[in-house]
Amino acid sequence: MKTSTKIWLCITGLLLIILGVVCIAKPDITLISAAWVLGCITLLSGVAKLVFTFRTQAFLPNSGTRALSALLDIFFGCFFLFNVLGTAVSLPVVFAIWVMIEGIVIAVQSFDYKRVGFLMWWGLLLLGIGGAVLGFLGLKNLDVTAGVLSTIIGLGIIADGLAYILAVIGVNRFEKRIDNLGRIIDEQ
Repeated sequence: MKTSTKIWLCITGLLLIILGVVCIAKPDITLISAAWVLGCITLLSGVAKLVFTFRTQAFLPNSGTRALSALLDIFFGCFFLFNVLGTAVSLPVVFAIWVMIEGIVIAVQSFDYKRVGFLMWWGLLLLGIGGAVLGFLGLKNLDVTAGVLSTIIGLGIIADGLAYILAVIGVNRFEKRIDNLGRIIDEQ
């Protein structure tokens, strides 16, 4: 790999780490950015789905439901983009409700695992109850939930940045091994 490519990957990694730290330090800006990205992705997804629907309506049935789904995506994408602050404020609520519902579902499903003989079913039950309680607490304290969301986003970005840097280290080690192998072959 070219040295300039390695340098750019390291710079990218460092910038991602800095961005991750900013996400953790500034949860309000992080949620506004996440809302904007969510709006863009939803809008583009709806447009792509609508184009797909029109191009395949002759041979795929139920194109009307696909078109409706696409139009809803476009509507929500526009809504998110033109109401970024409202979307950013609602993200912690949606996240908390999702965690609570998933926790309840996991707790209920744990009894199915018990019925089929899974010995650790009670672990699923406890984790499900824990998730439901955390989701409920998240609804009660949305500032904390917003901070948790921003921290998760920030840590994910930091992990990506570290991955770029580790990839460069891995490539360097691989190249050194190949060079050593080449020298060994040349010596024989």
